[in-house]
Amino acid sequence: MKPTATPVAESDPEARHAARMQRKKALIDEKIDAARMERGVLLVNTGNGKGKSSSGFGMVARALGHGMKVGVVQFIKGHTETGEEAFFRRFPDEVSFHVMGEGFTWDTQDKARDIATAEAGWQQARALLNDPAIGLVLLDELNIALKHHYLDVHKVLADIAARTPRQHVIVTGRSALPEMIEAADTVTDMTLIKHAFQAGIKAQPGVEF
Repeated sequence: MKPTATPVAESDPEARHAARMQRKKALIDEKIDAARMERGVLLVNTGNGKGKSSSGFGMVARALGHGMKVGVVQFIKGHTETGEEAFFRRFPDEVSFHVMGEGFTWDTQDKARDIATAEAGWQQARALLNDPAIGLVLLDELNIALKHHYLDVHKVLADIAARTPRQHVIVTGRSALPEMIEAADTVTDMTLIKHAFQAGIKAQPGVEF
């Protein structure tokens, strides 16, 4: 009896790979075609790992590359000048940059002052959220201010929801509240696996700030 020929797709690894990729492409194309809604999104970067603000500022750069105007409010940082502030302040016509924090909570040691500072920061944030010329708003370390109850999360979310419809908002900071996670369109949890600080390596320009 003459042996049955093995189909090329089964005997050729390259052909099998091509067949898998064709099936995968068809599925992805179907999902892309189904995603027709276009509106501003709320993104939350949280977790104990490094990279929350770094990711947010990466999106600031991306938005500028697309010709968008951007607003930035930093709620906790402010004690030390950061590289991102020094860089993005070079573009005053495109980036409205506001450092409203006075340092980390263990530095300030004054809750009443921290609350007043956070409230002033939120007034600035509301102005950006209500500005239709701003395409993206980064609310850096807002999650920390909410975690410590310096601001009311329900009021904050109501103001974010009332923003101009095409505006994107990024909220960063560890310990995002459940209400913030529920309201977000995209949530990323940065997981800490290793950090140089644990080995006694100090925070350095260009890496941590």
